[in-house]
Amino acid sequence: MAIKLIAIDIDGTLINDKHQITPEVHEALQKARKQGVKVVLCTGRPLPGVTNYLNELELFTGEDYVICYNGSLVQNTLTKEIIVEFGLTLEDYLEMEYLARKVGVHFHATGLETMYTANRNISSHTVREAYLVNMDLCYRTPEEMTEDIKIVKMMMIDDAEVLDQGIAQIPKEYFERYTMVKSSPYFFEILNKQADKGAALKHLAHHLGIKQEEVMAIGDNENDLPMIEFAGIGVAMGNATENVKNIANVITASNNEHGVAKAVEKYVLN
Repeated sequence: MAIKLIAIDIDGTLINDKHQITPEVHEALQKARKQGVKVVLCTGRPLPGVTNYLNELELFTGEDYVICYNGSLVQNTLTKEIIVEFGLTLEDYLEMEYLARKVGVHFHATGLETMYTANRNISSHTVREAYLVNMDLCYRTPEEMTEDIKIVKMMMIDDAEVLDQGIAQIPKEYFERYTMVKSSPYFFEILNKQADKGAALKHLAHHLGIKQEEVMAIGDNENDLPMIEFAGIGVAMGNATENVKNIANVITASNNEHGVAKAVEKYVLN
């Protein structure tokens, strides 16, 4: 059955290590779009952090969608209409901020347009993340966080060894109550239990009247596992983690070798 929707992770997948969409990837995706195939970026980033890539791929027609915050939010790229939303509460924030301090790692929360940290010694990884996703970064004590601040995602962030030591101390009950996923060596994401890229992709495909077997998903890291498992064709990048490669239907080239383009050319383009 022909592919009608391509879901693509950004970091380590769509873009190379220089944070660029290569001409080969751009050309393949434009050819797919001309055939009527939906191209949907699926990322842990918020919408402001993907706008430049949406512009580059011309995904602002009014019929284009983006999956942000690792599946917590599905939006129309032009109208900003929310199709799916799985948020977090102030109580969630207070509990997880305390847990982060207890296990000894830095922590921040992300809203629709702003990132919040209670760490006086703000992590360089938080600063880098705010820069990469084009969001304001605000220092707020837990007491200054209020019900009206909309929290979509929380993150424990730190140097890889420190973060791994912190994750190892998290009680099992938290993994049962939240979606928790390591999206890079420095980022451990905490989401609403219902949120992941696979669930978001399933909702979007249903919204668009597209069957599961008509979906292809391409990714490289643990947070991509749910959408790769959901898709009719799940594609692992050549630079993907081993667990992603093990679950995928096929493995393409790396992000520095135009892997997305090669997968689209082989499985989508006529």
